[in-house]
Parts: sequence; structure tokens; C-alpha cells
Amino acid sequence: MFGLPTVVDLHSLQNLPDVLRKADLHKLQAELLTCLPSLPHMPDLHKLRDGLLRSPSNWHIIDLLNNCLPERFSHSNHTDVCVLRSVKEDVANILAPLLVRPITRWPFYAFLGGAMFCLLASSTCHLLSCHSERLSYIMLRLDYAGIAALISTSFYPLVYYSFMCYPFFCNLYLGFITLLGIGTILGSLLPVFQTPEYRVIRTSLFFGMGLSGAVPILHKLVLFWHQPEALHTTGYELLMGIFYGIGALIYAMRVPERWMPGKFDIAGHSHQLFHVLVVAGAYTHYHAGLVYLRWRDLQGC
Repeated sequence: MFGLPTVVDLHSLQNLPDVLRKADLHKLQAELLTCLPSLPHMPDLHKLRDGLLRSPSNWHIIDLLNNCLPERFSHSNHTDVCVLRSVKEDVANILAPLLVRPITRWPFYAFLGGAMFCLLASSTCHLLSCHSERLSYIMLRLDYAGIAALISTSFYPLVYYSFMCYPFFCNLYLGFITLLGIGTILGSLLPVFQTPEYRVIRTSLFFGMGLSGAVPILHKLVLFWHQPEALHTTGYELLMGIFYGIGALIYAMRVPERWMPGKFDIAGHSHQLFHVLVVAGAYTHYHAGLVYLRWRDLQGC
């Protein structure tokens, strides 16, 4: 159901330093002169290449072009400023796809793993819980563990890619949600946790666990309010929260079967609606993760 598209070509980028060292810069100059009418004189490509090789962690193309473009473009009159901006944008658009560095994927894989584990645990629970009372008890524990795993790992792309340039907050939020998830799983193992009178408490615990994601989301918006990707991902995350919240509410209130007993015993009862909304929420968060990957791959910190 879920897949990880290739946002950038990981293998080709591994050899980028060697490619730059062996590049035929004179040929590149001729090619750029052909395709860039706004570039009458080529910048010093050797300096550009050497700068990339010395500082691969700071590949800001526009800044590099500011330093290597001819001095005659740096005058203060309006025409030259416009020409300079046009030149920088043209060259940046050509070179940008070649200079991106892919970031780590493990937070995104962790989320995909948590989502698949949750759905697999739920399927196994519904398949085998009718076997015996003992096996039903074990399968329900597994089901709760899967829900906690899904909620916890859903935080990983959000926190890591939002705060990858702020290690303190990244580790703080990741540590908090991981410990909270472990605590929720351990609490769900208690026999008393399974009794019907604790149904609302179980739902509230998982609901509160998901609601804690509001803190890093608000923090992200404060830090990156000017980034369209931050707003884009927040929209997905709000939609995901709506799906999860409505699903938890339907599960706790047992609607619609409480309104018409016996009418939804086979299809349409609260537990089925809950699972449909969980899948919808996970799929929404998957799309948010793709935006995070594209954003950080292209812009880094």
C-alpha cells in the first residue's frame, strides 16, 4: 500500500565529488553559454567546483554564484542587478538537481514500519482472537501495541525533518514520544486495562498520545512560518489528526450500533469505521512524509 519513491538518485550522488573533479569545465562553459542568453561571460567554474568539494555540507548555489560571477555584474544600477538575478536563477535551476544531497530515510521507514505493524497486528487479532480466551487476551495486547507503535512512529518524520537542524529539540521530542509509546504499551499489558469499564480510559490514553503532537507542530510553524512546505505538511497533519480523532471518538461512543442495536453487527459498526479512518490517517501522513523528504533533500538546513 505504501511505497517510498525516489526523490533523488541516491547512487549517482555518491560519486558526485569524483565527477566534479573530472568535469570538463570548458565544455560546461560552452554548454551554459549556449543555453543562457543572459550570461555573456562565464563565471570561474574552477572556484565553483573547488568550493563544492571543500564544503559539501553547505551547497547553497545562489551564495556560491554570488562569489564567482564577474565583478562587472555587481554594480548598483537597476539593470545590472536584474541581470545578475537572472543569471543566478538560470544557473541555479540547471545545477540544483545535480548538487542535492539526500538526507537519511530512517524516520520515514520507521513510520512505514509502524503503520504496517499496526495493521498487521489488528488483522491478526481479528483473525485469531476467536480461538480461545487466552489467545484473545494475547491478541488484544498485540492490537494495542500496534496502535501505540503507529502513533509513536507517526511523530518521527514530523520531528526529525522539522528539527534536523536543531538537535536538542529533535532529540527531546523523539525521546518524549518514544517513552510515551513504550509506557502506553506497558500499560496496555495490564489485565485490568482490558475490562469494558476502562474502554473510555484506553481511548483517552491513545487520543492524548496523539494530541501531544500539537507541540512540535506549533513549534515547527514558529520556526518555519515562511516556508510553504511547513504549511503544506501541517495541513496534512491536521487532516491526519481529524481522521484519528473521529475514529477514536466513534470507537469510544460505539456509534452507530448504539443507536440501532443489531443493524450493524456484520458491517458498518464502530470498530470497522475506526479501522477505515486509521488507514485514511496513515495514508495522509504518508503524503506529509513525502513533502518532508522533498523539502529537506532540496534545501537541507
